[in-house]
Amino acid sequence: MAEATMAVRVCQSCGATGVPDDPVPRDSSCAKCGVDFRCCRNCRHYDPRYHNECRETEAEPVADKTRRNFCEYFDYSSAPFAAPVKDRAADAKAKLEALFRKKPPGE
Repeated sequence: MAEATMAVRVCQSCGATGVPDDPVPRDSSCAKCGVDFRCCRNCRHYDPRYHNECRETEAEPVADKTRRNFCEYFDYSSAPFAAPVKDRAADAKAKLEALFRKKPPGE
């Protein structure tokens, strides 16, 4: 019979392991990057596509999603680490600037 493996909880900011067991202390932070563990980005309810970036409709809005807070609905996410997505608008702007950059005289 195969044993069920428990998902390793990781820091959603850098991917480091070492997250404390539940309940996650409010003052705990990642040893690698220093980001607070008990913050919106590490919560299972965090979703940037939702209003206030939270799927919990009863939760109060939190301005800084990477700082510790007193949310009563915090539940550490078991989602695997996903590297931040590049800013597509900034990439497109940089490519356009490179394409239409004026060449210095003599080139």
